[in-house]
Amino acid sequence: MLYCTAPYLTPQLYHSSLFSKPPNPPMIPSLSLHIIPLLILQLLVLAPPSPAEAGKGQWQLLQENIGIVGMHMQLLHNDRVIILDRTDFGFSNLTLPDGRCRKNPNEMVVKTDCTAHSIEYDVAANTVRALFVQTNVWCSSGSVFPDGTLVQTGGFNDGDRTVRTFTPCRTCDWREVNSGLSARRWYATNHILPDGRQIIIGGRRQFNYEFYPKTQTTAKNTYSLPFLVQTNDASEENNLYPFVFLNVDGNLFIFANNRAILFDYNKNRVVKTYPQIPGGDPRCYPSTGSAVLLPLKNLRESNVEAEVLICGGAPRGAYPDTLSGRFTGALKTCARIKITDPNPSWVMETMPGARVMSDMVLLPNGDVLIINGASQGTAGWEMGRDPVLDPFLYKPNNPIGSRFEIQNPSNIPRMYHASAIVLRDGRVLVSGSNPHTYYNFTNVMFPTELRLEAFSPPYLEPELSNLRPTIVSPSSQTVVKYGETLKVGFEVTASLFKDSVSVTMLAPPFTTHSFSMNQRLLVLEAQDLSEVGKLSYEVEVTAPGSSVLAPPGFYLLFVVHREIPSHGIWVRMV
Repeated sequence: MLYCTAPYLTPQLYHSSLFSKPPNPPMIPSLSLHIIPLLILQLLVLAPPSPAEAGKGQWQLLQENIGIVGMHMQLLHNDRVIILDRTDFGFSNLTLPDGRCRKNPNEMVVKTDCTAHSIEYDVAANTVRALFVQTNVWCSSGSVFPDGTLVQTGGFNDGDRTVRTFTPCRTCDWREVNSGLSARRWYATNHILPDGRQIIIGGRRQFNYEFYPKTQTTAKNTYSLPFLVQTNDASEENNLYPFVFLNVDGNLFIFANNRAILFDYNKNRVVKTYPQIPGGDPRCYPSTGSAVLLPLKNLRESNVEAEVLICGGAPRGAYPDTLSGRFTGALKTCARIKITDPNPSWVMETMPGARVMSDMVLLPNGDVLIINGASQGTAGWEMGRDPVLDPFLYKPNNPIGSRFEIQNPSNIPRMYHASAIVLRDGRVLVSGSNPHTYYNFTNVMFPTELRLEAFSPPYLEPELSNLRPTIVSPSSQTVVKYGETLKVGFEVTASLFKDSVSVTMLAPPFTTHSFSMNQRLLVLEAQDLSEVGKLSYEVEVTAPGSSVLAPPGFYLLFVVHREIPSHGIWVRMV
């Protein structure tokens, strides 16, 4: 059974329809401001509002047509976002420059293609640059090396064993290594390790893992992972794109289908088996939920705690139901577990509504944004119904039962093959959606989506600008050593609430198919905070003490005041 295959049209039929312009987006209404009674306004002078009191977020259309579907996204440390599409949709809506064409005799649709299937999006300039990718990246995975190079692995057909690298620079493009992987990787998951290597886990009919880059001892090796066999549902799978997180003890938390293990990848052994999620419903592709490692805190303690949150998905049997035309309601539950506990158990919570194919995005202030997706069906071609346009904000520090807040809706359905990532200014970039085998802009329930938009969470509301910190030192791209004492200078125009200041570090993820690989947020508690001038302050924090807590590489560093983050600066952990 293949989720991603269907009869192919001829290039001629493609060319006649694919360059038709997508429908114009509906106007997005501006957010009206609430009228605040004078008494409350006076109280706010003494106690500034939290983001939840300021509004429910705003949407902004950035580009009406970026030329490709935003199926995979990664923010790099030069504030460019690399976006990837599959190559066997046919011609995209963006022509490659200088008459360049992709000629690929192994391609199943168009063997000579002069259109782009990858782009570089410049956030500050709001512009797009076409990139050249030779092999098919469809349903692939990726991670960023410590030096900032994006390493992108696997895909479909001629791309399933390919390694692609992209080094951030003004004119850089993709480089590809054919047969760079030991096994076919399609729907696999990557994670950066404390030593800077990547581990690549699973994929369709691949119940194993491997490492990249290759060494003399791992050049051709794959390593068996029986857990992926045990979690493979007949006729459904439900264990693709497994949720993988580096635990604070150096082992990997691996979740597939409805259960998880703690795995020692150095010794190829299971350290711990976690209980099954209550209810037993699957949460991985194609019953696609999403997951995050919640913010890591108290990093100077001897025993750092780690929690995982998994939300949404589809009930068991939902995928075969869709093949029969029955669209089962998605799951509305979240499951949260403290993976460092000696005897961990899942705690269940209920979202405001059901979601499948949603993205879960860690925000700089530690909240989780649940965005995109549908409320019926599963992932796969034409298998989702009833798009969910309202993001949910999850506040992990609130008491259970009061953690969810519904946000203002988008006007654009984001179904199968959509994605979302955080930008340095705190906005969430949203792209993609193509639940079809090809680029179809008309005569389908959910047209191929080439629009790019941004969601501004409540902390970006204008009335909170006086509470928002501005980092003045160190400079962006600063190198930070493990365990180093770091002094961060910042300004705030309103009265500062010293007990409400923290510093966070966010590892930008590689995002595709509702899972953000390598997404990680660390909270650096303020050890000393002093006033150094009018409206100017300096906070002293200690950088994470090891590469197990924070794998080497680039992070976004934010100052957070009253839940309101500054714009981030780039720091590199070494």
